[in-house]
Amino acid sequence: MAGAGGTMAADESDPLRLFAQGILGPVIDKTVGTLLYNVASRLKDSKRLGHLVEYIATKKIITDLQLNAALEYLKSHPVDPINTADFDRECGIGMVVTPEQIEEAVEAAICKHRTRLLSERYHFNMGVLMGEARSKLKWADGKIIKNEVDLQVLNLLGPKTEADLEKKSKNPKARNTEPEQGKSVVVENGEPHQETKSLMEQLRGEALKFHKPGENYKTDGYVVTPNTMNLLKKHLEVTDGQVRTRFPPEPNGILHIGHAKAINFNFGFAKANGGICFLRYDDTNPEKEEEKYFTGILDIVQWLGYTPYAVTHASDYFDELYALAVDLVKRGHAYICHQKDMRKGKFGEGEATLRMKMVMEDGKMDPVAYRIKYTPHHRSGDKWCIYPTYDYTHCLCDSLENITHSLCTKEFQA
Repeated sequence: MAGAGGTMAADESDPLRLFAQGILGPVIDKTVGTLLYNVASRLKDSKRLGHLVEYIATKKIITDLQLNAALEYLKSHPVDPINTADFDRECGIGMVVTPEQIEEAVEAAICKHRTRLLSERYHFNMGVLMGEARSKLKWADGKIIKNEVDLQVLNLLGPKTEADLEKKSKNPKARNTEPEQGKSVVVENGEPHQETKSLMEQLRGEALKFHKPGENYKTDGYVVTPNTMNLLKKHLEVTDGQVRTRFPPEPNGILHIGHAKAINFNFGFAKANGGICFLRYDDTNPEKEEEKYFTGILDIVQWLGYTPYAVTHASDYFDELYALAVDLVKRGHAYICHQKDMRKGKFGEGEATLRMKMVMEDGKMDPVAYRIKYTPHHRSGDKWCIYPTYDYTHCLCDSLENITHSLCTKEFQA
Protein backbone atom coordinates (compact mmCIF):
# COMPACT_ATOMS: atom_id res chain seq x y z
CA MET A 1 0.00 0.00 0.00
CA ALA A 2 1.32 3.44 -0.94
CA GLY A 3 2.16 5.64 2.02
CA ALA A 4 2.96 9.29 2.51
CA GLY A 5 6.10 10.69 0.96
CA GLY A 6 6.36 8.02 -1.74
CA THR A 7 6.87 5.15 0.69
CA MET A 8 5.29 1.72 0.82
CA ALA A 9 4.18 0.07 4.06
CA ALA A 10 4.98 -3.62 4.33
CA ASP A 11 2.00 -5.92 3.76
CA GLU A 12 2.02 -8.56 6.48
CA SER A 13 0.82 -11.18 3.98
CA ASP A 14 3.64 -10.47 1.51
CA PRO A 15 6.77 -12.57 2.22
CA LEU A 16 8.87 -10.40 -0.10
CA ARG A 17 8.13 -7.27 1.88
CA LEU A 18 8.49 -9.05 5.20
CA PHE A 19 11.96 -10.19 4.14
CA ALA A 20 12.90 -6.67 3.05
CA GLN A 21 11.31 -5.21 6.19
CA GLY A 22 13.69 -7.26 8.31
CA ILE A 23 16.57 -5.39 6.67
CA LEU A 24 15.12 -1.92 6.07
CA GLY A 25 12.61 -1.53 8.88
CA PRO A 26 8.83 -1.07 8.86
CA VAL A 27 8.68 1.28 5.83
CA ILE A 28 9.93 0.43 2.33
CA ASP A 29 10.52 3.27 -0.14
CA LYS A 30 8.73 3.28 -3.46
CA THR A 31 11.77 2.39 -5.59
CA VAL A 32 12.52 -0.71 -3.52
CA GLY A 33 8.83 -1.67 -3.51
CA THR A 34 8.65 -1.41 -7.30
CA LEU A 35 11.74 -3.60 -7.73
CA LEU A 36 10.30 -6.18 -5.30
CA TYR A 37 7.06 -6.22 -7.29
CA ASN A 38 9.01 -6.84 -10.50
CA VAL A 39 10.86 -9.72 -8.86
CA ALA A 40 7.60 -11.29 -7.69
CA SER A 41 6.13 -10.91 -11.19
CA ARG A 42 9.08 -12.18 -13.21
CA LEU A 43 11.24 -14.56 -11.17
CA LYS A 44 10.37 -18.16 -12.05
CA ASP A 45 12.71 -19.95 -9.64
CA SER A 46 11.52 -19.28 -6.09
CA LYS A 47 14.73 -20.79 -4.67
CA ARG A 48 16.59 -17.65 -5.81
CA LEU A 49 14.04 -15.27 -4.31
CA GLY A 50 15.99 -14.57 -1.13
CA HIS A 51 19.15 -13.74 -3.08
CA LEU A 52 17.46 -11.05 -5.19
CA VAL A 53 15.39 -9.63 -2.34
CA GLU A 54 18.53 -9.20 -0.23
CA TYR A 55 20.29 -7.35 -3.07
CA ILE A 56 17.29 -5.06 -3.51
CA ALA A 57 16.71 -4.48 0.19
CA THR A 58 20.38 -3.59 0.76
CA LYS A 59 20.22 -1.36 -2.34
CA LYS A 60 22.90 -3.19 -4.26
CA ILE A 61 20.35 -3.47 -7.07
CA ILE A 62 18.81 -0.03 -7.53
CA THR A 63 17.69 0.14 -11.18
CA ASP A 64 15.50 -1.85 -13.56
CA LEU A 65 18.56 -2.29 -15.76
CA GLN A 66 20.43 -4.07 -12.97
CA LEU A 67 17.38 -6.16 -12.10
CA ASN A 68 16.97 -7.24 -15.73
CA ALA A 69 20.63 -8.29 -15.80
CA ALA A 70 20.20 -10.16 -12.50
CA LEU A 71 17.15 -12.07 -13.73
CA GLU A 72 18.96 -12.99 -16.96
CA TYR A 73 22.02 -14.12 -15.01
CA LEU A 74 19.98 -16.38 -12.74
CA LYS A 75 18.17 -17.80 -15.76
CA SER A 76 21.49 -18.60 -17.43
CA HIS A 77 22.98 -20.08 -14.24
CA PRO A 78 20.23 -22.33 -12.84
CA VAL A 79 22.44 -24.49 -10.62
CA ASP A 80 23.60 -23.39 -7.17
CA PRO A 81 25.82 -22.05 -5.75
CA ILE A 82 25.76 -18.57 -7.26
CA ASN A 83 29.20 -17.13 -8.00
CA THR A 84 28.80 -13.84 -6.13
CA ALA A 85 31.76 -12.06 -7.75
CA ASP A 86 30.60 -13.04 -11.24
CA PHE A 87 26.99 -12.11 -10.44
CA ASP A 88 28.03 -8.68 -9.15
CA ARG A 89 30.17 -8.01 -12.22
CA GLU A 90 27.48 -9.05 -14.72
CA CYS A 91 24.78 -7.05 -12.93
CA GLY A 92 26.76 -3.84 -12.49
CA ILE A 93 26.67 -4.01 -8.70
CA GLY A 94 28.55 -1.03 -7.26
CA MET A 95 28.95 0.59 -10.68
CA VAL A 96 28.55 4.38 -10.58
CA VAL A 97 28.12 6.39 -13.78
CA THR A 98 28.82 10.09 -13.23
CA PRO A 99 27.07 12.98 -15.02
CA GLU A 100 30.45 13.88 -16.54
CA GLN A 101 30.77 10.43 -18.12
CA ILE A 102 27.28 10.71 -19.61
CA GLU A 103 28.05 14.20 -20.93
CA GLU A 104 31.26 12.98 -22.60
CA ALA A 105 29.58 9.94 -24.18
CA VAL A 106 26.74 12.02 -25.63
CA GLU A 107 29.19 14.67 -26.86
CA ALA A 108 31.19 11.98 -28.69
CA ALA A 109 28.04 10.61 -30.37
CA ILE A 110 26.94 14.08 -31.49
CA CYS A 111 30.42 14.86 -32.82
CA LYS A 112 30.32 11.65 -34.87
CA HIS A 113 26.96 12.54 -36.47
CA ARG A 114 27.38 16.33 -36.49
CA THR A 115 27.17 16.73 -40.28
CA ARG A 116 23.90 14.80 -40.56
CA LEU A 117 22.49 16.53 -37.51
CA LEU A 118 23.10 19.96 -39.03
CA SER A 119 21.55 18.79 -42.29
CA GLU A 120 18.52 16.87 -40.99
CA ARG A 121 18.17 18.82 -37.74
CA TYR A 122 15.33 17.48 -35.60
CA HIS A 123 14.32 14.96 -38.26
CA PHE A 124 17.49 13.05 -37.39
CA ASN A 125 16.84 9.85 -35.43
CA MET A 126 17.93 10.82 -31.92
CA GLY A 127 17.72 7.18 -30.89
CA VAL A 128 21.04 6.67 -32.68
CA LEU A 129 22.73 9.10 -30.30
CA MET A 130 21.16 7.49 -27.25
CA GLY A 131 22.11 4.02 -28.44
CA GLU A 132 25.75 4.92 -28.98
CA ALA A 133 26.00 6.63 -25.60
CA ARG A 134 24.33 3.64 -23.89
CA SER A 135 26.73 1.20 -25.59
CA LYS A 136 29.63 2.97 -23.84
CA LEU A 137 27.84 3.31 -20.50
CA LYS A 138 25.91 0.09 -19.99
CA TRP A 139 24.74 0.93 -16.47
CA ALA A 140 23.79 4.56 -17.06
CA ASP A 141 20.20 5.66 -16.41
CA GLY A 142 18.41 5.88 -19.76
CA LYS A 143 16.37 8.92 -18.70
CA ILE A 144 19.52 10.85 -17.80
CA ILE A 145 21.08 9.95 -21.16
CA LYS A 146 17.96 11.18 -22.99
CA ASN A 147 17.94 14.45 -21.06
CA GLU A 148 21.62 15.00 -21.91
CA VAL A 149 20.98 14.25 -25.61
CA ASP A 150 18.07 16.71 -25.67
CA LEU A 151 20.19 19.40 -23.99
CA GLN A 152 23.23 19.05 -26.25
CA VAL A 153 21.13 18.86 -29.43
CA LEU A 154 19.30 22.02 -28.37
CA ASN A 155 22.64 23.77 -27.81
CA LEU A 156 23.79 22.70 -31.29
CA LEU A 157 20.63 23.32 -33.33
CA GLY A 158 18.72 25.87 -31.29
CA PRO A 159 14.95 25.76 -30.80
CA LYS A 160 12.77 23.87 -33.28
CA THR A 161 11.59 25.86 -36.30
CA GLU A 162 8.33 25.44 -38.20
CA ALA A 163 10.20 23.30 -40.72
CA ASP A 164 11.43 21.07 -37.91
CA LEU A 165 7.87 20.58 -36.67
CA GLU A 166 6.59 19.46 -40.07
CA LYS A 167 6.33 15.73 -40.55
CA LYS A 168 9.00 14.36 -42.83
CA SER A 169 7.45 13.30 -46.13
CA LYS A 170 7.97 9.72 -47.17
CA ASN A 171 9.01 9.32 -50.79
CA PRO A 172 7.31 6.26 -52.26
CA LYS A 173 9.88 3.76 -53.42
CA ALA A 174 10.26 3.46 -57.15
CA ARG A 175 8.76 0.27 -58.42
CA ASN A 176 11.49 -2.24 -59.05
CA THR A 177 10.81 -5.05 -61.46
CA GLU A 178 14.02 -6.82 -60.51
CA PRO A 179 13.87 -9.37 -57.69
CA GLU A 180 15.11 -7.99 -54.38
CA GLN A 181 18.26 -9.50 -52.93
CA GLY A 182 17.52 -12.47 -50.72
CA LYS A 183 14.10 -13.08 -52.28
CA SER A 184 13.56 -15.91 -54.73
CA VAL A 185 11.31 -16.01 -57.77
CA VAL A 186 8.82 -18.80 -58.39
CA VAL A 187 6.79 -19.37 -61.53
CA GLU A 188 3.04 -19.91 -61.24
CA ASN A 189 0.93 -20.46 -64.37
CA GLY A 190 3.79 -19.20 -66.50
CA GLU A 191 4.03 -15.89 -64.58
CA PRO A 192 6.96 -15.00 -62.28
CA HIS A 193 6.06 -14.26 -58.66
CA GLN A 194 8.34 -13.10 -55.92
CA GLU A 195 8.47 -14.98 -52.61
CA THR A 196 8.30 -12.20 -50.07
CA LYS A 197 8.72 -14.14 -46.84
CA SER A 198 11.78 -15.93 -45.60
CA LEU A 199 11.46 -19.20 -43.72
CA MET A 200 12.02 -17.42 -40.41
CA GLU A 201 9.33 -14.85 -41.28
CA GLN A 202 6.92 -17.68 -41.95
CA LEU A 203 7.81 -19.32 -38.63
CA ARG A 204 5.91 -16.67 -36.76
CA GLY A 205 4.70 -16.59 -33.19
CA GLU A 206 6.46 -18.37 -30.37
CA ALA A 207 8.76 -20.20 -32.81
CA LEU A 208 10.88 -17.07 -33.08
CA LYS A 209 11.49 -17.20 -29.33
CA PHE A 210 12.63 -20.82 -29.08
CA HIS A 211 15.72 -21.46 -26.98
CA LYS A 212 19.10 -22.00 -28.59
CA PRO A 213 20.47 -25.57 -28.63
CA GLY A 214 21.71 -26.42 -25.16
CA GLU A 215 19.77 -23.59 -23.50
CA ASN A 216 16.71 -25.71 -22.67
CA TYR A 217 16.93 -24.57 -19.04
CA LYS A 218 15.89 -21.06 -20.10
CA THR A 219 12.44 -22.36 -21.03
CA ASP A 220 9.74 -21.56 -18.46
CA GLY A 221 8.95 -24.58 -16.32
CA TYR A 222 12.03 -26.56 -17.34
CA VAL A 223 13.06 -28.84 -14.49
CA VAL A 224 16.71 -28.41 -13.48
CA THR A 225 18.44 -31.11 -11.43
CA PRO A 226 22.04 -31.22 -10.14
CA ASN A 227 22.97 -33.22 -13.25
CA THR A 228 21.14 -31.09 -15.83
CA MET A 229 24.00 -28.83 -16.86
CA ASN A 230 26.42 -31.76 -17.26
CA LEU A 231 23.91 -33.57 -19.48
CA LEU A 232 23.35 -30.46 -21.59
CA LYS A 233 27.11 -30.04 -21.94
CA LYS A 234 27.39 -33.60 -23.30
CA HIS A 235 24.39 -32.91 -25.55
CA LEU A 236 26.16 -29.86 -27.03
CA GLU A 237 29.33 -31.87 -27.58
CA VAL A 238 27.31 -34.22 -29.80
CA THR A 239 25.27 -31.59 -31.66
CA ASP A 240 27.96 -28.87 -31.80
CA GLY A 241 25.16 -26.32 -31.38
CA GLN A 242 23.24 -27.58 -34.42
CA VAL A 243 19.42 -27.45 -34.43
CA ARG A 244 17.99 -31.00 -34.62
CA THR A 245 14.26 -31.64 -35.03
CA ARG A 246 12.18 -34.71 -35.87
CA PHE A 247 8.87 -35.66 -37.45
CA PRO A 248 7.62 -38.71 -35.48
CA PRO A 249 4.46 -40.20 -37.10
CA GLU A 250 2.82 -43.46 -36.07
CA PRO A 251 2.91 -45.84 -39.07
CA ASN A 252 -0.68 -47.00 -38.66
CA GLY A 253 -2.46 -44.95 -41.31
CA ILE A 254 -2.21 -42.44 -44.14
CA LEU A 255 -1.05 -38.93 -43.23
CA HIS A 256 -3.58 -36.06 -43.23
CA ILE A 257 -3.37 -32.27 -43.62
CA GLY A 258 -2.41 -31.80 -39.97
CA HIS A 259 0.66 -33.92 -40.58
CA ALA A 260 1.60 -31.62 -43.47
CA LYS A 261 1.74 -28.73 -41.00
CA ALA A 262 3.97 -30.71 -38.65
CA ILE A 263 6.23 -31.84 -41.51
CA ASN A 264 6.65 -28.32 -42.88
CA PHE A 265 7.29 -26.85 -39.47
CA ASN A 266 9.82 -29.41 -38.23
CA PHE A 267 11.76 -29.62 -41.49
CA GLY A 268 11.36 -25.87 -42.12
CA PHE A 269 12.53 -24.83 -38.65
CA ALA A 270 15.61 -27.02 -38.97
CA LYS A 271 16.39 -25.70 -42.45
CA ALA A 272 15.88 -22.06 -41.42
CA ASN A 273 18.43 -22.55 -38.65
CA GLY A 274 20.96 -24.56 -40.65
CA GLY A 275 19.98 -27.77 -38.86
CA ILE A 276 18.75 -31.28 -39.62
CA CYS A 277 15.46 -33.15 -39.24
CA PHE A 278 14.92 -36.85 -38.56
CA LEU A 279 11.98 -38.93 -39.76
CA ARG A 280 11.30 -41.24 -36.83
CA TYR A 281 8.54 -43.84 -36.99
CA ASP A 282 6.84 -44.28 -33.62
CA ASP A 283 6.31 -48.01 -34.16
CA THR A 284 5.14 -49.07 -30.70
CA ASN A 285 1.74 -50.56 -31.69
CA PRO A 286 2.63 -53.65 -33.75
CA GLU A 287 -0.95 -54.83 -34.29
CA LYS A 288 -1.82 -51.64 -36.21
CA GLU A 289 1.34 -51.13 -38.27
CA GLU A 290 1.84 -52.15 -41.89
CA GLU A 291 4.71 -51.74 -44.35
CA LYS A 292 2.55 -49.69 -46.73
CA TYR A 293 2.26 -46.96 -44.09
CA PHE A 294 6.03 -46.78 -43.62
CA THR A 295 6.65 -46.32 -47.34
CA GLY A 296 3.64 -44.04 -47.76
CA ILE A 297 4.82 -41.66 -45.04
CA LEU A 298 8.30 -41.36 -46.54
CA ASP A 299 6.79 -40.77 -49.99
CA ILE A 300 4.67 -37.89 -48.66
CA VAL A 301 7.60 -36.28 -46.84
CA GLN A 302 9.63 -36.40 -50.06
CA TRP A 303 6.64 -35.20 -52.10
CA LEU A 304 6.52 -32.11 -49.88
CA GLY A 305 10.13 -31.44 -50.86
CA TYR A 306 12.03 -32.68 -47.82
CA THR A 307 14.79 -35.24 -47.35
CA PRO A 308 15.20 -36.60 -43.81
CA TYR A 309 18.68 -36.47 -42.31
CA ALA A 310 18.02 -40.04 -41.15
CA VAL A 311 15.08 -42.44 -41.04
CA THR A 312 14.83 -44.05 -37.60
CA HIS A 313 12.33 -46.11 -35.60
CA ALA A 314 11.30 -46.11 -31.96
CA SER A 315 11.94 -49.86 -32.11
CA ASP A 316 15.62 -49.11 -32.75
CA TYR A 317 15.75 -48.19 -29.07
CA PHE A 318 13.65 -50.97 -27.50
CA ASP A 319 16.64 -52.36 -25.58
CA GLU A 320 17.59 -48.92 -24.22
CA LEU A 321 13.97 -48.11 -23.36
CA TYR A 322 13.57 -51.37 -21.43
CA ALA A 323 16.81 -50.77 -19.51
CA LEU A 324 15.63 -47.27 -18.58
CA ALA A 325 12.29 -48.66 -17.41
CA VAL A 326 14.04 -51.12 -15.11
CA ASP A 327 16.19 -48.27 -13.77
CA LEU A 328 13.08 -46.20 -13.03
CA VAL A 329 11.67 -49.06 -10.99
CA LYS A 330 14.92 -49.54 -9.05
CA ARG A 331 15.04 -45.83 -8.21
CA GLY A 332 11.44 -45.75 -7.07
CA HIS A 333 10.10 -43.58 -9.90
CA ALA A 334 7.83 -46.26 -11.37
CA TYR A 335 5.80 -49.15 -10.04
CA ILE A 336 4.90 -52.41 -11.74
CA CYS A 337 3.06 -55.67 -11.57
CA HIS A 338 5.95 -58.10 -11.84
CA GLN A 339 7.97 -56.39 -14.60
CA LYS A 340 10.41 -59.31 -15.04
CA ASP A 341 7.57 -61.81 -15.29
CA MET A 342 5.88 -59.50 -17.81
CA ARG A 343 9.04 -59.71 -19.90
CA LYS A 344 8.95 -63.53 -19.71
CA GLY A 345 5.34 -63.66 -20.87
CA LYS A 346 3.79 -64.92 -17.64
CA PHE A 347 0.79 -62.58 -17.83
CA GLY A 348 -2.02 -62.04 -20.30
CA GLU A 349 -2.60 -58.79 -22.14
CA GLY A 350 -4.00 -56.15 -19.79
CA GLU A 351 -3.14 -58.09 -16.63
CA ALA A 352 0.01 -56.10 -15.83
CA THR A 353 1.48 -52.71 -16.73
CA LEU A 354 4.37 -50.49 -15.78
CA ARG A 355 3.27 -47.07 -14.54
CA MET A 356 5.42 -44.03 -13.84
CA LYS A 357 5.05 -42.18 -10.54
CA MET A 358 4.22 -38.72 -11.87
CA VAL A 359 1.47 -36.33 -12.89
CA MET A 360 1.63 -35.08 -16.48
CA GLU A 361 0.91 -31.49 -17.53
CA ASP A 362 -2.56 -32.48 -18.74
CA GLY A 363 -3.36 -33.91 -15.30
CA LYS A 364 -2.91 -37.56 -16.23
CA MET A 365 -1.67 -39.43 -13.16
CA ASP A 366 0.81 -42.31 -13.22
CA PRO A 367 0.84 -42.76 -17.02
CA VAL A 368 1.48 -46.25 -18.39
CA ALA A 369 5.02 -46.81 -19.66
CA TYR A 370 4.79 -50.47 -20.74
CA ARG A 371 1.95 -52.84 -21.56
CA ILE A 372 1.74 -56.49 -22.64
CA LYS A 373 1.04 -57.25 -26.30
CA TYR A 374 1.44 -60.75 -27.75
CA THR A 375 1.84 -59.46 -31.28
CA PRO A 376 4.95 -59.95 -33.43
CA HIS A 377 6.68 -56.71 -34.37
CA HIS A 378 7.38 -55.96 -38.04
CA ARG A 379 11.05 -55.27 -37.26
CA SER A 380 11.92 -57.12 -34.03
CA GLY A 381 9.74 -60.15 -34.64
CA ASP A 382 8.74 -62.00 -31.46
CA LYS A 383 11.65 -60.74 -29.34
CA TRP A 384 9.28 -58.63 -27.25
CA CYS A 385 5.87 -59.25 -25.71
CA ILE A 386 5.87 -55.90 -23.89
CA TYR A 387 5.89 -52.58 -25.71
CA PRO A 388 6.52 -49.00 -24.53
CA THR A 389 3.77 -46.40 -24.79
CA TYR A 390 3.90 -43.12 -26.71
CA ASP A 391 4.14 -41.03 -23.52
CA TYR A 392 7.16 -43.01 -22.36
CA THR A 393 8.88 -43.49 -25.71
CA HIS A 394 8.57 -40.09 -27.32
CA CYS A 395 10.72 -37.94 -25.02
CA LEU A 396 13.32 -40.67 -24.46
CA CYS A 397 13.86 -41.17 -28.19
CA ASP A 398 14.24 -37.40 -28.52
CA SER A 399 16.98 -37.57 -25.90
CA LEU A 400 18.68 -40.62 -27.43
CA GLU A 401 18.79 -38.88 -30.82
CA ASN A 402 19.92 -35.56 -29.25
CA ILE A 403 16.92 -33.68 -30.61
CA THR A 404 17.22 -29.99 -29.67
CA HIS A 405 13.62 -28.91 -30.34
CA SER A 406 10.70 -31.31 -29.84
CA LEU A 407 7.96 -29.45 -31.73
CA CYS A 408 4.34 -30.49 -31.27
CA THR A 409 1.27 -28.73 -32.65
CA LYS A 410 0.11 -26.72 -29.63
CA GLU A 411 3.66 -25.51 -28.96
CA PHE A 412 4.07 -23.57 -32.19
CA GLN A 413 0.62 -22.32 -33.13
CA ALA A 414 0.87 -18.58 -33.79
